[in-house]
Amino acid sequence: MPNYKLTYFNMRGRAEIIRYIFAYLDIKYEDHRIEQADWPEIKSTLPFGKIPILEIDGLKLHQSLAIARYLTKNTDLAGKTELEQCQVDAIVDTLDDFMSRFPWAEKKQDIKKQTFNELLTYDAPQLLQDLEAYLGEREWFIGNSVTLADFYWDICSTTLLVLKPDLLDTHRRLVMLRKKVQAIPAITDWIQRRPQTKL
Repeated sequence: MPNYKLTYFNMRGRAEIIRYIFAYLDIKYEDHRIEQADWPEIKSTLPFGKIPILEIDGLKLHQSLAIARYLTKNTDLAGKTELEQCQVDAIVDTLDDFMSRFPWAEKKQDIKKQTFNELLTYDAPQLLQDLEAYLGEREWFIGNSVTLADFYWDICSTTLLVLKPDLLDTHRRLVMLRKKVQAIPAITDWIQRRPQTKL
């Protein structure tokens, strides 16, 4: 078994999808969490100056979703067929496109607050409507078992609910999907054990 070391800030953020995968697949790894104060020094040592980074026996991989796809490549989490794999990627990318529009690192609080509010008020409802229509009456987004797309929905929606607690009040099916993901024993265990952070 390779040695895995995941480096990220002490938050869920972009590393949480990787942590979900490790929990679900029961893979041991080092969850190395750095403080903001140490970031400038660490940043200069990393490929492309970004985290999360996953080290596999010393080899550094970057880009959270590339890492997630690598870890799930030969598992049902990626989708059971090539067509399902494409559908899983499409939902993950749709969610990531939206989450990437938030100016997380914006220093000017008034600009940050305004942009967050606009995205949550005017853009999020359409995305949620589209996701709920895509899910329909199925238990999972794609196929008949949990995939990376369901994990990423739970992770992204957890953050969105911190920002706007009533966001899913009229989206029963999407709430049920969150509950199904969180009821998976390995995910339940991880959620109970992980450090409690806002984002």
